[in-house]
Formats: sequence, structure tokens, C-alpha cells
Amino acid sequence: MDWLSRLFEMMPVRGRLDLRCSYGAPWRIDQGPGEANEIPYHAVVGGSALLEDPAGGKPLQLMAGDILLLPGNPRHIMHDGSGARAKRAQNHQHLNLVISDNAGSGERLDLLCGHFAIAPPHDRLLRNYLPPRLVVHAGTRSGQPASAAQLAGLVSLMRNEAVDDHLGGRAMLNALSTAMFALVLRLAGETDAAPRGLLALAGHPRLAPAVAALFNEPARAWSLPDLARLCSMSRATLARQFQEKLGRSAGDLLTDIRMTLAANELRKPSISTGAVAETVGYQSEAAFQRAFKSQMGITPAQWRKAHARAVLTDAMSVRTERERADKDNARTVAASSVPRNRF
Repeated sequence: MDWLSRLFEMMPVRGRLDLRCSYGAPWRIDQGPGEANEIPYHAVVGGSALLEDPAGGKPLQLMAGDILLLPGNPRHIMHDGSGARAKRAQNHQHLNLVISDNAGSGERLDLLCGHFAIAPPHDRLLRNYLPPRLVVHAGTRSGQPASAAQLAGLVSLMRNEAVDDHLGGRAMLNALSTAMFALVLRLAGETDAAPRGLLALAGHPRLAPAVAALFNEPARAWSLPDLARLCSMSRATLARQFQEKLGRSAGDLLTDIRMTLAANELRKPSISTGAVAETVGYQSEAAFQRAFKSQMGITPAQWRKAHARAVLTDAMSVRTERERADKDNARTVAASSVPRNRF
């Protein structure tokens, strides 16, 4: 299995399209930060936008076809660049989506806004290995990878679903958003200027075998010489490449993968902590417990209890919502059965 597929298997991602914006100048969008486990995204379908630099640098120009991900989940500001006071936006709730528009003029911005939700603690792993801001271009420019055209087709399908209230539209929009996350990461890893982090590491032809090995066989006792042989390079070169492109060592990446898998296994009440330790490559349960607490901030037992409480809370919320819906239905039935006066 390739490393990206393995990553999504380890940490499921749920995409959601929240809003479609149709703005004429002057306009301004001020969003974020979102929930702690969310990664916001914006897909420019038509028009253009400027993204402010929170550090005060030059704004980033976004054109039609650009897709922006913000793994750092910051407050972010986008505008048309005119400097004029933005026209008031009006939100309209449609069957499957909220449409926001204004009374502005000129070339209109057509923007799809949403987010990707990653369950804790997996969101931490993604934030550590993705850049705080990621932009790819979906289209058919000369020299673009084939995945750029695939991504353009997917965004086009999302826009079509967002325009009209089709049957099953909400489910389609969310499923397409989830697929978009995978395609954006694929495209970012295929470009020559892949950003620093896991995408730059996995996109390097000679380093890719080491990344695939760590993701596919995390329980194996990998050593630096083992990984160097897979990549046909010296240990020193491999260690330097990991630090330059990832900012971490191969051992750090392996530990993060193991702890992510361990967190998943600990959700299963029938599996002992010792069995989980062995599954993710630790011969000693004590060593595993130390590593888990160091990475996650809590012990495996505390993680189990926290997960059990979260499951119970979710179940109670679902039950409460169900009971409320039953009461509403009962009132509706009672009201409809009251005899009406005949005149």
C-alpha cells in the first residue's frame, strides 16, 4: 500500500463543504480559527482573491483553480484587494448548502469554503508534518501532473452539486470534499516545489522507499542502515535529508506512526496494553507506556478511559436527539388528530 493510502487508513478524514461564496467587489472574508481538529480549505472556482499574511508580509494572490489548505487552522482574512469597505454579505440557507452573496460589482469571486475534520490525536500528527499553509493549482497547465486535471474535475463536480439542490447533494458534497483532501496532498507531493514536511520527503524519488517502509511496517525494528539501504544512500545522507525536508529524524516519524496506530488499537477494549505494545513494535510494555505518555501526554490507560467517556457522551447525545425527535413527532401526530370544528 502506498504511504498516503496508509495514512488515511490510520487517521480517517471527513470533509465538509460549509459555504459557497459569490461576491463582487468590494468584499472581505474573515474566518477562523475553527475547531481544534479542523483544517479549513478554500477552492477558488472563479475570480481571484488576496490572502493576508498574518506576519504582515505581502498578501498571497489566489487565482481560479487554486486550492488553499490551512493546516495551522489560523484566523485568516481574504479580500478583493481594493481597500474599499466590503459590501454586506447575505447568507441564504438552501437545502444542502449555505450560499453567501453580496451586491458588489465587477468580476465575481466564486469560492467554495469548507473544512476537513481529523479525530484527535491524529490531527496533531498531520499538523506536525504539513506546512501551515498549502496551495495547489487544479487545472490543465502545461507540465502539470495528471492529478491536477483530476482535481480540477472534482472541484467542477463540487461546484455543480453546490449550485442546485440535487437529491443526495449534501452527502455528495461531503464525500467529494474528503476525496479532495487526498488529491490535494497527492498533487502537492508531485510538484517540483513540494513544501517542507512529509510531502517533500515522500515526493523525493530516492527517499520515498523509506517513507513507504515506515508506514507499511511500523512494527519492524527499523535501523538507519536498513532505511539507507532501501534508498541506496549512506546513513549520513539519509539522516541529513530527513532533517532538511522533514525537520525530524526517521526515528521521530516512526514513533509518531506507532503512537497513531497504538491510539487506534487502544480504542478496542478487548485488547490488552501489552498486546498493543507488541502490535506497534515494542518488546517491553513499560517502554511502550513511556513512549506513549511522552508523545500523547497521557498514559495508555488514561487514553482508554478518555475514549470510553467520549463514546458514552456521543451515545447519550444521539439518544437525547432521538428522544427529542420522537417527542416532536408525537406532538405533530397529536395536533393532527384533534377534531376540527365544522361550519
